[in-house]
Amino acid sequence: MIIDQIKSITHSLRLFGMHACAEKRAEEALAKSLHPLEFLRLVLEEEQLSRRDRFGKALISRAKFRWGCDLEDWDHSYDRGIPKPKLKELHCLAFFQNRENILIFGKTGEGKTHLAQSLGRRLCSEGHQAIFLSVNLLFEELQAERAAGRYLAALKNLIKAKVLILDDFGVRSYTHEEATTLLDLLEERYHKGSQIVTSQVDSKGWLKLFEDPVIAEAIVDRLLHPSQKIILKGGSYRERHQNHSKSTK
Repeated sequence: MIIDQIKSITHSLRLFGMHACAEKRAEEALAKSLHPLEFLRLVLEEEQLSRRDRFGKALISRAKFRWGCDLEDWDHSYDRGIPKPKLKELHCLAFFQNRENILIFGKTGEGKTHLAQSLGRRLCSEGHQAIFLSVNLLFEELQAERAAGRYLAALKNLIKAKVLILDDFGVRSYTHEEATTLLDLLEERYHKGSQIVTSQVDSKGWLKLFEDPVIAEAIVDRLLHPSQKIILKGGSYRERHQNHSKSTK
């Protein structure tokens, strides 16, 4: 049959979107008496969407997210400090187009990492590379790469990412070497990509995290300008959710 030949050809050419939709679109074209060019447009659009979906999933896999969570999963059953209109605005990724940083503040369990990863997954689904790392792990990995003679290559990979997500910034003070590394990274990325940063420490306290006040001021300046601040509240969502689950049993 012709459809079997088409499927064989599209599979061999790795046109998986067209492979999956060819029969359905052909039936639709016959039923609606579509022009051949209209039929061609439809199957090409299917291929385009399929490739975009596969690419987005590959970016999500490479981003090193801790778990799968999306903006649609955000629980609005009680006030967590971020209204629905703001969440919708973030979903549109205007901050990314404007090369703004997103700074997410809150106590343990209030959803900082969930929100950061959700934004990262949203960006990946739109074809933008994101890298997710806790700040402690960032420095450990770069130290290991330096010892292996691959520091510059590792730094270059972080610089070229469209979005760098730094989780748990400020849980401890940083050494001079770590501060210098972070400044080099932020300097190279300045006005080229966005940072999404989660922190339990208000930005006013960030200067105290570094030994050298000049380096500290430069780091904080590159994180704050330009940026949007999101301050979560409401206490530990994990604890509240756990208690709610127990009460419903």
